[in-house]
Amino acid sequence: MWKTIILLIISNLFMTFAWYGHLKEHRSSALYLVILASWAIAFFEYCFQVPANRIGAQYFSLGQLKVMQEVITMSVFAAFAVLYMKVPLTKNFLYAGLCLVAASYFIFKDPSAPLQ
Repeated sequence: MWKTIILLIISNLFMTFAWYGHLKEHRSSALYLVILASWAIAFFEYCFQVPANRIGAQYFSLGQLKVMQEVITMSVFAAFAVLYMKVPLTKNFLYAGLCLVAASYFIFKDPSAPLQ
């Protein structure tokens, strides 16, 4: 179980830099170069994401994997925004995070309960 979480965190570090890292230092770089660099970074994201999901599927439902991914994504993004991009977090970011906490509660509460 922990291996999945660690792999997802590493994957999200790569993903966040692939998607947003260029906004700080490469705003004036040619778009095709930024796209190629982002693809190169994203390759490493997938090297961690795919095994994380394969391993995680042994312990978690598909919905649990997805919600866990979103919680990790928001956490990694929050750290990235504050530490790398020097952007302060807002109340709305906090509220969105609380919604993800609620989503986690519901998806892990009883994952096999059918919709009635």
